[in-house]
Amino acid sequence: MQQEHIDASKQIQRRTGKTFYLATKFLPQRVRHATHVLYAFFRIADEIVDDAEGVPPETQRAELESLRAQALGETDPEDPVLEAFQTLCERYEISNEEINVFIDAMATDITKSRYETAAELDDYMRGSAAAVGVMMTAIMKPEFPETARPHAIKLGEAFQLTNFLRDVREDILDRDRIYLPQETLHKHGVADEQIAALEFDESFAAAMAAELQRTEARYRAGVAGIRYLPDDCQFPVLVAAVLYAEHHALIRAQGYDVLTSEPSLSTARKLRCVLQTRWHWQWNRDPEAVFQRVSAVPAADASREMRHTEHGERTPIQ
Repeated sequence: MQQEHIDASKQIQRRTGKTFYLATKFLPQRVRHATHVLYAFFRIADEIVDDAEGVPPETQRAELESLRAQALGETDPEDPVLEAFQTLCERYEISNEEINVFIDAMATDITKSRYETAAELDDYMRGSAAAVGVMMTAIMKPEFPETARPHAIKLGEAFQLTNFLRDVREDILDRDRIYLPQETLHKHGVADEQIAALEFDESFAAAMAAELQRTEARYRAGVAGIRYLPDDCQFPVLVAAVLYAEHHALIRAQGYDVLTSEPSLSTARKLRCVLQTRWHWQWNRDPEAVFQRVSAVPAADASREMRHTEHGERTPIQ
């Protein structure tokens, strides 16, 4: 990959993914440059469907299909990022299947704005998140990829679910999308119209609390596999997990009200997370132990305690 291609990719990541960009800085160069390119490719595809106000669906599909053809090497790349991505796929043997399921997930966003069940949302994330985890595993080159890959998929899903929880306000206002499963909303008596009107109440808080806990189970499963990554990649991935999970602390501090304002990590808070993680990492190279010590995700036992009291299920306001 030429330096100009890497620089173009880096600029896209720096502009659009500040949290992940910070974690990427800690990756070894052999992985960092490829990560810039991967993220830039993902973002280009994402922007076709996310920044599409006034763009007809058929135009969005045509743009995605053009992107697919370039990513698969079927047509010449029209962009330095796509040229670098083609090289990356050849070098790291990223399969056409992963590219296709990712593009298919982006195409889903053109017409689909609600997900009935958590399982249906998981199907969507097979392309939008799991494929990302598979590609990241490929460029890190763990000794036993078949062992590391399932955990990387879970961590990718956790990151995406955190984004969904953080971005409820933005998604409904800008794109009329709701990524909280309808079954969760209905269970707690929350209607789509309530979210569209940005009306926060304890029912919405309860739905958010349930989804937060479901997401945190993915973090635990994902972080459990960091030990299978190469030594020089473990700390950066751990930092990324701590940073993304820190949004959960903000969401809880806001009483689960992500409708009034979107939780956002300040630069100072991000740096504090990094420093705390680094401090504990230098004394203990167990990713799970460090994550449990410094992250906003409670241990599994504590999570179960949060869900129940002596007389039944705990409300999220307690």
